[in-house]
Amino acid sequence: MDINTIAHGLNTVWVLLAAALVFFMEAGFAMLEAGFVRAKNSLNIIMKVFIDCCAGLIGYWAIGFGIMYGADKLGIFGTSGYFVQGSMSNLPLLKQFGLPVEVYWMFQAAFAVAVATIVSGAVAERMKFVPYMVFSFAATAIIYPVAGHLIWNPNGIFAKMGMLDFAGSAAVHAVGGWASLAAVLVLGPRLGKFKKDGTANVLPGHSMPLAALGAFILWFGWFGFNPGSALNGLDGSIAHIVVTTNLAAAAGGLLSALFTLWKYGKVDASMTMNGALAGLVAITAGCAYVNLYSAVIIGAIAGVIVVLAVELVDRIHADDPVGAIAVHGFCGSFGALAVGLFASVGSSKGLFFGGGFKLLGVQFLGLSVVSIWSFGATFGIFSLLKKLVGIRVSADDEIEGMDISEHGIRAYNQTAIDDSIVLEDDDIEIVKSKAVIGKQANDIA
Repeated sequence: MDINTIAHGLNTVWVLLAAALVFFMEAGFAMLEAGFVRAKNSLNIIMKVFIDCCAGLIGYWAIGFGIMYGADKLGIFGTSGYFVQGSMSNLPLLKQFGLPVEVYWMFQAAFAVAVATIVSGAVAERMKFVPYMVFSFAATAIIYPVAGHLIWNPNGIFAKMGMLDFAGSAAVHAVGGWASLAAVLVLGPRLGKFKKDGTANVLPGHSMPLAALGAFILWFGWFGFNPGSALNGLDGSIAHIVVTTNLAAAAGGLLSALFTLWKYGKVDASMTMNGALAGLVAITAGCAYVNLYSAVIIGAIAGVIVVLAVELVDRIHADDPVGAIAVHGFCGSFGALAVGLFASVGSSKGLFFGGGFKLLGVQFLGLSVVSIWSFGATFGIFSLLKKLVGIRVSADDEIEGMDISEHGIRAYNQTAIDDSIVLEDDDIEIVKSKAVIGKQANDIA
């Protein structure tokens, strides 16, 4: 076995491991979003994340991968590679690193699913399940792949212009974040979210520990998201990428905690969690291109941006229960632009490192186009679904909770015996006996 065969095998294992970490981030999204919504809707939001994995993977396999990475001459969308067929010879990195097409698809499919899941949190607690399934398929089959093609396909318009978005602050997070804004504007706010005077009511999530678990899983998964994008397990730069990723997350969480302490007088738990995620989102574009000091600065700025962005989203009456627009839209956009300011590793330099405005201009142009595309496409799809089938549950169903109205079961059973269960005579006698014993025990106490 020659050295190239060994190297290619190691690269394959590395990318598969990274793909597994990125896919496991769906568990993080599910727990984070479930914790941030009310108990009566927690199963429903988990099911939305789950269906992203099902409908989303099928959509990306059948259509999305071909649009994103297929060969083309216009730089807008691919015309080969549908159903993951063909050699994909237009992708030189696969040949360079010895990666099978199926392995590359698996890694990229996990990214595609994440884009749809960003939107799931924003539309939580009031969107019908079946129309959401349609959007999840469309997001992974069309919306994200077109944006990804422009930035990451070697023939993509912005790839040719030299745009740097290593693991997707623009291609993944800004796309998902601005799609979320379009979705909630069409969908409308939850009942009781805004008062008559226009100010926002707080509708607290039911489990901050669950949300924290989700945030930690996402942080962990990011160690596949960013360094895995190198596609090369033997590349020493993956160590640098891991450290920039970790430092930005820490700085984001720390600055969110300190900023909310200064602003509100208390450290806000949800903002601190989202602050760490904001740092991760912001560093995703530049994790391979910035030094460690810059990574801390980028993460810290993102930790402040996310707090201000959450307040801004409330002021424009865009109801986002989990902060997806703030974390992914605002901080993903900032992260893409930050490369144009802070890039110092590699041949392309940012404004602060002697590169002038050229890279910053390319970053701004690419970010603007994919953001407008994702917002417009999502707005159109949601508007069409709203007109054809309706996208909102009824007021009664929203009040009762979507776990019951959409799935017929609650996430949490409050009693050992459900009223809907028909008990046999022997069972009733056992229940009565237990009740008598329980009363006697209370009397003794």
